[in-house]
Amino acid sequence: MRIRIFDTTLRDGEQTPGVSLSPDQKLRIARELDALGVDAVEAGFPMVSDGEMRAVRMITSDGLSCEVAGLARANKSDIDAAADAGLGYVHTFIATSDIHLEHKLRMTRDEARERAVSAVEYAKSRGMAVEFSAEDATRTDRGFLLEVFGAVAAAGADRLDIPDTVGYSTPSYMAGIVAETAGATGLPVSVHCHNDFGLAVGNALAGIGAGASCAHVTINGIGERAGNASLEELVMALQCLEHGTKYETGIVTERLYDASRLVSGIAGVQVQPNKAIVGGNAFGHESGIHTHGVLSNPLTYEPISPELVGRKRWMQAGKHAGLHGINAMLAEYGVAPDEEQSRAILARVKELGDAGSKITDVELLAMAGEVMGDSGIRQMVSLEGFSVSTGVGTMPYAFVKLEIDGKEYAGTDHGVGPVDAALNAVEKITGDLAEIHIRDYALAAISGGSGAPCEVTIRVEDPQGNKVSARATGKDIVTTSVRAAIEGLNRIMLRKAMADKS
Repeated sequence: MRIRIFDTTLRDGEQTPGVSLSPDQKLRIARELDALGVDAVEAGFPMVSDGEMRAVRMITSDGLSCEVAGLARANKSDIDAAADAGLGYVHTFIATSDIHLEHKLRMTRDEARERAVSAVEYAKSRGMAVEFSAEDATRTDRGFLLEVFGAVAAAGADRLDIPDTVGYSTPSYMAGIVAETAGATGLPVSVHCHNDFGLAVGNALAGIGAGASCAHVTINGIGERAGNASLEELVMALQCLEHGTKYETGIVTERLYDASRLVSGIAGVQVQPNKAIVGGNAFGHESGIHTHGVLSNPLTYEPISPELVGRKRWMQAGKHAGLHGINAMLAEYGVAPDEEQSRAILARVKELGDAGSKITDVELLAMAGEVMGDSGIRQMVSLEGFSVSTGVGTMPYAFVKLEIDGKEYAGTDHGVGPVDAALNAVEKITGDLAEIHIRDYALAAISGGSGAPCEVTIRVEDPQGNKVSARATGKDIVTTSVRAAIEGLNRIMLRKAMADKS
């Protein structure tokens, strides 16, 4: 069974507190969603502002392969705005629960039903396909909900949507509403699930199992309050879990991680490390038992291959690590200790782990170097020099000179501050040369006072999704940050060189 994926990242996702997207940013995300293979993109709410209207017009005129929808309340002005934005598909809604009718809309049930019917009829008269949502459907009286859906179906609605507006439903309740709605109206049914109790994806799956043919989702599950059903989680659950029916979507799953990073970067909403599918730890392993199993057969501790969603597995050195994991990590850099050396390295790793330290790849290699003596670990990148210019009323500017594998490269760039400018200049060189980019940056003061040393941790990533963390300490934030970046670049470029040899 083919399930329709209706992405509302640009509308409901943008309602995440603190998120505001420009028209250009919306267009960039819409293009990525189209390449990802979604069936429909909800581009926005044209009536909200001039910028929103402009964004929707830009998206509707961009020639995307997917359908483009826009939101409209159940009134003529909102529907006119949707039509004026160039939309041929409108998602119109009105609340139907008693709590919304009494305290928000101050309407009777009859008035709400009449408003819904009028909106559908008017949108159809404007030549648009109509998806009708009964807002707060899961807290609406079931009999009245079916009355409203039956009335809008008779008025010409093309699709019906069941929103679990405050995440109040359980999977069994959602399944019941979907089955009743589909059976009573004969129209295609969508589910729109919020995550207030962590059940958004489970409720969406239950709705699909009961006959819904479409799910409203967002990238990374962003949205109001606790967010919406996550596109990547729902799609992979449909594709990979055992269901009574075989489900398919049009999603190019290998693009999921790239889409997640793009939305996270533009929206400024970080993905929690333990988030399924796209979180930083989703395919990370530290435990010796787990790393041994994964190295023997990845399916022992991974439900799917990371490559299926555009990821790479990685291993972390720490007190839970074992010999197999440590040796596998070192092998990526061409370092091959004998058994005695491996045990000595592992002992140092556990000692640091017991002290509460997080061990980066750079520190693991340093331990290996100390234990093995001449470890043969190459320094592929060295800092030859850099300068930073900053001040009040001027844009911070940095010049960086690096030696990479015996050749000199220079880069200049600006930033929001001297650290940002310096790291941008470094990334300008490595991004052009090897498509290696700085992904995460963390700064911590080791002690108090203006002259206190700082600790900088940086994570760099290559095009294949391989990540390396590096840490540096020092009293100058800019210099320390650049040193940490260089250490990370050294390790990831060395790892790449070793992979190219094998």
